[in-house]
Amino acid sequence: MSVYLGVDIGTSGTKTLAIRETGEILASATVEYPLSSPQPGWSEQAPGDWWNATVSSIQQVLAKGQIDPHDVKGIGLSGQMHGSVFLDGSGEVIRPALLWNDQRTTAECAEIEDRAGGRAALIQMVANPALTGFTAPKILWLRNHEPQHFDQVRQVLLPKDYVRYRLTGEFATEVSDASGTLLLDVRNRCWSSELLQRLDLDPALLPQVYESVEVSGTLTAAAAQAMGLPSGIPVVGGGGDQAASAVGNGIVQRGVISATMGTSGVVFAHSDEVQIDPAGRVHTFCHAVPGKWHVMGCVLSAGGSFQWFRNQFGAAEIEAAKAQGIDPYQLLTQAAAQAPVGSEGLYFLPYLTGERTPHADPHARAAWIGLSLRHGKGHLARAVLEGATYAMRDCLEIIRDMDIPVEQIRLSGGGARSEFWRQLQADIYGQPVVLINAEEGPAYGVALLAATGTGAYSSIEEACGATIRVVSQTAVDSAQRAAYNTLYPMYGQLYRSLKSDFATISKLVQNG
Repeated sequence: MSVYLGVDIGTSGTKTLAIRETGEILASATVEYPLSSPQPGWSEQAPGDWWNATVSSIQQVLAKGQIDPHDVKGIGLSGQMHGSVFLDGSGEVIRPALLWNDQRTTAECAEIEDRAGGRAALIQMVANPALTGFTAPKILWLRNHEPQHFDQVRQVLLPKDYVRYRLTGEFATEVSDASGTLLLDVRNRCWSSELLQRLDLDPALLPQVYESVEVSGTLTAAAAQAMGLPSGIPVVGGGGDQAASAVGNGIVQRGVISATMGTSGVVFAHSDEVQIDPAGRVHTFCHAVPGKWHVMGCVLSAGGSFQWFRNQFGAAEIEAAKAQGIDPYQLLTQAAAQAPVGSEGLYFLPYLTGERTPHADPHARAAWIGLSLRHGKGHLARAVLEGATYAMRDCLEIIRDMDIPVEQIRLSGGGARSEFWRQLQADIYGQPVVLINAEEGPAYGVALLAATGTGAYSSIEEACGATIRVVSQTAVDSAQRAAYNTLYPMYGQLYRSLKSDFATISKLVQNG
């Protein structure tokens, strides 16, 4: 029996799963670790925690699945994107890694656009604008604010690629994750020599770039001994968490779109060629499918808005759910279902942590607008769900405007588990939505990449076709679709009306 491991180095923990080449999951395990915020808006982690969690989760999976270590034929890596691990000449970590949700680099983003010759020129070079979450501004921040550390840097790695280094001894990355550094020439799938020159960065700081199914190294004897595996197991390129999750959802052909409603929300579209939004409202990255690309919109607080609502206003539902042995979200969505379409004129802007797509506005803030004496908790809950789904539609509309076909929308994440929220998405998106048999996300995707890269399948398209299938569909309610088409434009107008006020509020808070 051939077994393939998928390892996903997430923000809250590392998840490892083992699959057969048929796609059957044998076992999975997750090991959590802390996140630190030394100052407001800062977000850091110790790379050593990722490594320890990788070792432990692999050991647990081998034990849980009663897997013969010699049956493991390949390992795939995924992980949180955009983070920065700074290594010295001995391969030692210099300081904690700056993560994707770290917001300290506003000035460096402006510096990058200036050095590139403007926002439009930057998008032309690397297909994306400079955002605070990306890796390039973090490198410049280190140079500008911690020169004593920058002078020691000899290699910059993304989170999953640090784990790769510990597994194989190789400095390597792959095209999907590298796209999120802002330093990759996305069209040509290689580092952008032009931008590196303009930023005065040494190309030697960056690792070799592979395609996601390519073997990037093999397990060293030391790493193998730590995990109880034989040395020499191939480690494939893998993928950034969004591209890997898309593979795990079978988004590997034109016309198939995923809408993942997790803490953040992601609308992900496969593209056979490079397609770029000139305004930079969505990301264009290399896909984990060799020679292909993807367009992606990101809503920072999608399911996270409903989680916040549960935590702040759902104490009664949490207690009732404990007594009934059910999920409190079930009770909250039941209450939301009792409110009418449009929540009787109540809108919720889900910008609890600013917004990325389509506004790229760190100052944006959440708000209920339209409250009246008629509104109760059910209206509030429904407005939150509608607002998060409107935000996802914002991403979808940009993708449609780019003439990318949207023939099938596959749902995943927490928003896919609720029948009510599935119906809401179908009606707001304006077309049927489907569920698939795979629910394991990035770890499953990179396990399939490992199977493909080591010869079990001739292509990742073949691997997904053999293991992933649609299991249900939610049709559109035509009356509700018509109502939401009437209501949706006001959602966008509210942000435009409040944009300058959000910026003023942010300054007031900063000035204390």
